[in-house]
Formats: sequence, structure tokens, C-alpha cells
Amino acid sequence: MPAVLLSLVTILIWSTLAVLGSSLGHLPPFLSVGIALVVGGLVGLRRLRDWRVPLGTLAIGIGGIFGYHALLFTAFRFAPAVEVNLLQYLWPLLIVVLSPLYLRGCRLTFHHVGGALLGLAGAALVITGGKLSPDAANLPGYLLALAAALTWSSYSLLTKRVRPFPTGAVGGFCLASGLLSLLLYALEVSAFGAPVPSISAKDGGFLLLLGLGPMGAAFYTWDAALKRGDSRIIGALAYLTPLLSTLNLVLWGGKRLSATSIGAMGLIVLGAVVGSLDLFRRKPVEPPALAS
Repeated sequence: MPAVLLSLVTILIWSTLAVLGSSLGHLPPFLSVGIALVVGGLVGLRRLRDWRVPLGTLAIGIGGIFGYHALLFTAFRFAPAVEVNLLQYLWPLLIVVLSPLYLRGCRLTFHHVGGALLGLAGAALVITGGKLSPDAANLPGYLLALAAALTWSSYSLLTKRVRPFPTGAVGGFCLASGLLSLLLYALEVSAFGAPVPSISAKDGGFLLLLGLGPMGAAFYTWDAALKRGDSRIIGALAYLTPLLSTLNLVLWGGKRLSATSIGAMGLIVLGAVVGSLDLFRRKPVEPPALAS
């Protein structure tokens, strides 16, 4: 399957993450993340032989996949889903901005900086709601969403600093991340007396869909796309995700899209496009040499 098609399939699957994740906001984050990632890891059992990777690669995989989803699901508990979704989808822009920190030979140009500022303006609009005094009650959720964006962008860049690994290894990342999440939830229950919620049939269905889709199959198709195509073109396509994801929240999640949210979404997407002007100026070439 061509890389662009794999990318579009991934984007369509990922666009359901927010609506499914916000529907499970009443469940403890570590429990939701753990169950869904275990399902996603079991999907890759047929490629078990590919799970043998260096410990450093495994640590990056677990840190990225577990860390991102744990932060995101926790953010949904402390702030409105639409705003959390917009903030966490700053990760494509952060990939551009943080590239010089991770990859040798990458430089930030004027349009990279301009794109970053537009994205930050969109993030500021989300946090403040267009007011000079933001709602402090939602601030923890906003910060967690920003941390999730930083985690996923760092994970995406760090995977370029390690030796190439087979796509099947993603199943090991998912399963290990899921088991770690469930372990932390068990510690919450035993050490702090955290309540054990009842999981309804509806909750179980959402968890299964999460594990099979945005927290399972999407990781495999995304990795395969990056291995087959130009990562910058694929990254630019990823800017479609916040648009589709937010629309899904409005259409299927019963969320309201305010004028402020529309403006913030426009700024974030515009910043991402400006930050990727290289794609429209010349034919893409191979990325710069990677740092050792």
C-alpha cells in the first residue's frame, strides 16, 4: 500500500481517538489506557518475532506510547474535550520546531518560527478562551494536553535516532505500555484506595474500538507509512487530524464548537501549513543525516 494512502488511513483512524477517549473520561486514565493498549498489543502477536529490539528503542516506544496516552486521557478529566483535543494536536508543529534539538543538520527558518508562533497563538486562544483571565479550573487539563503533545512529538523524533526496527515491534511497545498502565492502576487501588469502577458493556465496546483502532492498528499503519514515504509529506498530512478529530467530537461526541475554538483551530492549522512551506517550494529531498 502506498505511503500516502497508509497515512490517510492512519489519520482517519486517529480522528476517532478524542471522541472515544472523552467518552471514557469517567474511568481512571491508567485503567482505560491499559486495557486499550493491551488490546492494541495483542493485535500484533502474529509478528512476535519482531518484538526483539534494543532496550533503548523499547524505552522510547514505551515512553512515547504510554506517556502520551496517559497524559491525554488524564487531560480529558480536567478540561473540555474540544480544547484538550486542539492543544494536544500541536504535536505536528512541535515536530518541526524541535527537530534541531534531536536531528543533526536541521535548522529553523523564518517560516518555521512564524508557523510556531501561529500555533502558539492558537494554543493561547484555547487556554484563555479569548479572555485576559483564563479559567484556572481548566488549567491542569490544558497543561496535561500540552505535555501530551510534547511527548508524542519527542517520541516521533527520537525514533529517528535509533536503528531501524520492524513495524511489528510496535505491538511490543503497545503491550508493554498497556501492562505498565494496568500495574500503575493496581498500585493506585492498593496503595491509595482508588475506587474500582464498574465497566459497562458500552465502556467495553469503546475500549475495544480504541485498542483495535487509534491505539492499535493506527500505530502499525503510521510506522509503515513513515518507513515507505517522505516523513515531511506524511507529517504535513497529519495536520488534517485535528480538523477531522474536532469535527468528530462535534458530530458524534455531542460537543459544542465555539467561535473561539474555530479561531484557535484555524491558527493551529495555519501555523502547521506555514511551518511546512518547504513542501510547496521544491521537490522533497531526503531528510538530513540523523544524530548518533
